[in-house]
Amino acid sequence: MLSLLFSSPTTTLLCSLSGKLSIKPTLTRTLPFFIASTTTMSINLQSHAFAGNPLRSKTLKPTDPLSPTSALETLKTQLLDDTHQLSSINFRVLPFRKGKPLASSISGVDCVPNWRLGWISLVDCKSLLAGYGVELTGESLVYLGSRSEEDVVCWAIDVSTEDDLINGFGSKQLCFVELRTLMVATDWADELAMGDLAIAGHARALLEWHNLARFCGHCGAKAVPMEAGRRKHCSNELCRKRIYPRLDPVVIMLVIDRENDRVLLSRQSRFVPRMWSCLAGFIEPGESLEEAVRRETWEETGIEVGEVVYHSSQPWPVGANSMPCQLMVGFFAYAKSLEINVDTEELEDATWHSREDVRKALMVAEYERAQRTAAAKVDQMCRGVEKGQNFSADFNVESGELAPMFFPGPFAIAHHLISSWVNQSSTIGVEIQPKQQSGSLSNL
Repeated sequence: MLSLLFSSPTTTLLCSLSGKLSIKPTLTRTLPFFIASTTTMSINLQSHAFAGNPLRSKTLKPTDPLSPTSALETLKTQLLDDTHQLSSINFRVLPFRKGKPLASSISGVDCVPNWRLGWISLVDCKSLLAGYGVELTGESLVYLGSRSEEDVVCWAIDVSTEDDLINGFGSKQLCFVELRTLMVATDWADELAMGDLAIAGHARALLEWHNLARFCGHCGAKAVPMEAGRRKHCSNELCRKRIYPRLDPVVIMLVIDRENDRVLLSRQSRFVPRMWSCLAGFIEPGESLEEAVRRETWEETGIEVGEVVYHSSQPWPVGANSMPCQLMVGFFAYAKSLEINVDTEELEDATWHSREDVRKALMVAEYERAQRTAAAKVDQMCRGVEKGQNFSADFNVESGELAPMFFPGPFAIAHHLISSWVNQSSTIGVEIQPKQQSGSLSNL
């Protein structure tokens, strides 16, 4: 069983944002997993959270000055040049500390704060580190991508060992913020913040992989960065193994009882009270995605699955640090048996829920309020005046009573699997077609 969510004040907030969402009819691609219901917040999404990275739109040829290899050579030249001569390429650096990206907060519409990534220039990064006795080198930076229209190349750097830097950034109203907190604080109508979230997720995944892949798994020699940090190779001349970022694929499935119009949802003991979600699990060597869906469902609940239909996928860089490059692959799975036999070592409970009960649960939580609460927290952190928040109040229904059941928020693929099933005849114009033998429900 895959543990996607953990108990903590911040996680409690982000686990519970199953909000009332509306979708503008101007989507450029059909997105069947988004809710079409009347709400106070207008959402126009073209991808899952952490997808749609604006820096990864295309792969550049090695001869392109903005490509990883060429950009690294230019960057090294600038680092050696104490005259700070301007280059045609603008290098931006995103510092991370213990998995947390540097962030800032700005005033948005109606003075509601919006967060942004805390980019700093290469010159400022070099000067700031030098002030604490640290030399900035090309090997300490990881290439994230480029914006060719602006001649900008973006890099990430891990400064976890430099505790004194916190004060230096704090004086500029910048602070290191948990990526999960930024995820919850993201206004889904804010295209820049959605792009920043995808960039930060990619950067965190790469940096955590670099921290884990310090040595060759074949001979034990030191692994050194190559291609501007996009891969490594073994420093042992007799070995020279190539090492690439590890990707951990996960299947996540909504099991459907077609005949009785209900779905199977589960709870882990570590979930916050009243939260239910989809089944999920890591893919084992030698099995297909469909086989993994059937195996995990059978192992955890004793339910036999027949037809498996692909929905969509989502990068998930906010899991355990030991697995920073998870890829969630979402499916609808149609049950062939109905009697539940819960594996209590994996799950606390698993039960069938009717469409009407799931629909009501999707409608009661206040997404906009929870998002604004998280955004206000980020703003307070950046201004150095963070105050304690009672996040539990943000999961209440409008009457003030606790919601009887809720699901992971709209930043998670589980939410979209559930809402897509509930709204399969929605005004979005996409209808689940369970009769087909195989196929895709997503144009992402």
